[in-house]
Amino acid sequence: MLAYLIIGYDVVLRALKNIFKGEVFDENFLMTIATVGAFAIGEHPEAVAVMLFYQIGEFFQDYAVSRSKKSIADLMDIRPDYANLKINDEVLVFSPEEVEIDDIIVIKPGERIPLDAVVTEGTSSVDTSALTGESLPRSVKAGDEILSGSININSVIEARVIRKYKESTVSRILDLVENAASKKSKSEKFITRFARYYTPAVVAMAAILAFAVPMVSGGSFSQWISRALIFLVISCPCALVISVPLSFFGGIGGASRRGILIKGSNYLESLAMTEIVVFDKTGTLTKGVFEVHGVKPSRNPGSANISGEELLEFAAYAENYSNHPISVSLKKAYGNTIDRKRIGTVEEIAGHGVKAMVDGKTVYAGNNRLMEIFEIGFDSEDIAGTVVHVAINGRYAGHIMISDELKDDSIATIEELKKSGIKKTVILTGDSKSAADSAANLLGADQVYSELLPGDKVDKIEELMKDLSTKGKLVFVGDGINDAPVLARSDIGIAMGGLGSDAAIEAADVVIMTDEPFKVIDAIKISKKTLGIAKQNIIFALAIKALVMILGAAGLANMWAAVFADVGVTFIAVINSMRALVYEDK
Repeated sequence: MLAYLIIGYDVVLRALKNIFKGEVFDENFLMTIATVGAFAIGEHPEAVAVMLFYQIGEFFQDYAVSRSKKSIADLMDIRPDYANLKINDEVLVFSPEEVEIDDIIVIKPGERIPLDAVVTEGTSSVDTSALTGESLPRSVKAGDEILSGSININSVIEARVIRKYKESTVSRILDLVENAASKKSKSEKFITRFARYYTPAVVAMAAILAFAVPMVSGGSFSQWISRALIFLVISCPCALVISVPLSFFGGIGGASRRGILIKGSNYLESLAMTEIVVFDKTGTLTKGVFEVHGVKPSRNPGSANISGEELLEFAAYAENYSNHPISVSLKKAYGNTIDRKRIGTVEEIAGHGVKAMVDGKTVYAGNNRLMEIFEIGFDSEDIAGTVVHVAINGRYAGHIMISDELKDDSIATIEELKKSGIKKTVILTGDSKSAADSAANLLGADQVYSELLPGDKVDKIEELMKDLSTKGKLVFVGDGINDAPVLARSDIGIAMGGLGSDAAIEAADVVIMTDEPFKVIDAIKISKKTLGIAKQNIIFALAIKALVMILGAAGLANMWAAVFADVGVTFIAVINSMRALVYEDK
């Protein structure tokens, strides 16, 4: 008895405490009943041995779980410890939380960048692998933005802080990953519900085995009580309760290591059931860096009859107040300083273009629909690219052709999605039909819808969802800035290029920290691997327990087999769960 108390007092104590809390049917209760029962029928050595091996198994199990969690914590160990703040040519050490916007910080080689900032002095290389999963360092110079959590590699740099710590990239990533555990997958919810009903059920079955069976069969009570106690030890559900959530936790941690932030186990699980992947085009599959490659003034009767230089000038002035990539390309192509005194009122026509007063003239600059809205006739040439039409005082002036390159891995992304069994790939864009069709043909997408407003994209998403199977999911991939309604409406919204983008992190369920579309493939594969591991653990644990339960009830399994079916199975399942931490490209 003394040996039993020394070894198992904490288990018995936890069982009693939980009973008073109303949490009766847990593993501490089952082990206490099983071992105390063994004492009651005179199996003293067995009771001590079972508790001893249970405690040893718990030690190794806790060790495996803590190692797994530590591995995840190490992956996300990007929290800066201090910031070197420059004050009047003196550098002082402060907590990152104490640093304000516009303060100047000094980052030495080997130090972690404490806050999001813009380099003001010096050049260096920055390791962003903890944020993006990219192994190649990035060169930075004066004027470049650097992100908290990255590591400065080879030179001292000074930088001006642009966000407080709570709003910085590293803080948002840590909050996102830490809060991911609160959004449970269906598998985790199932295990929680299963354990709630399973444990009382096996206790009832053990009671029937111990008392009802010998009364009916006339067998020895001690023999059947012994079998019931073995049955109780086997029935502990800890293998499922621990390993399944740990699998998803590991999957989220492994994805984070590759620069893929998944907001919860529910989204990780849903990704494995993806059937349709819908992409925004500009900035997602293309580089979003537009260049003017043609200016064509109209020479039709009744046109404004201006030169190409004047056409580009009016377009640049009309688009001056916009930061849209197309507007930026027009201003860049114009190349001269814009005199804002020449610009009067400016009205943005959402999804179409702008109407602006320039030199007292009404200038319209935008797409086909803008011309149609104001009933202006225009040249409708089939051009593979984006077209900006310009009209002055209601008379058509001509059009400007703008191109946008595909990203290097866009074609490979669509190809790999098809190889992996995705039912359909779709492109939604506000670009002209000719530009959209040209891109879709190059990419090999199954469907493309062009000239869409944000609201139109939501309608198309709902239309595409009708093609899903009962369990199928639709994934939308966008830049997270202009696509918030579509990201929210999709089963899973994936925002790309999430570095420094508040809108991306808020709107999406998954945030890819780089601008590489191929990481969508990685996210889906990580999801499938994680779900596979969780299912393996469920099947393995239930199969072994069911087998040993049957053998125990039949008198063919002893306490040692029961301990293996409980602690051994849990340990194996936890080790299997740790595989979710690692994902290798294949």
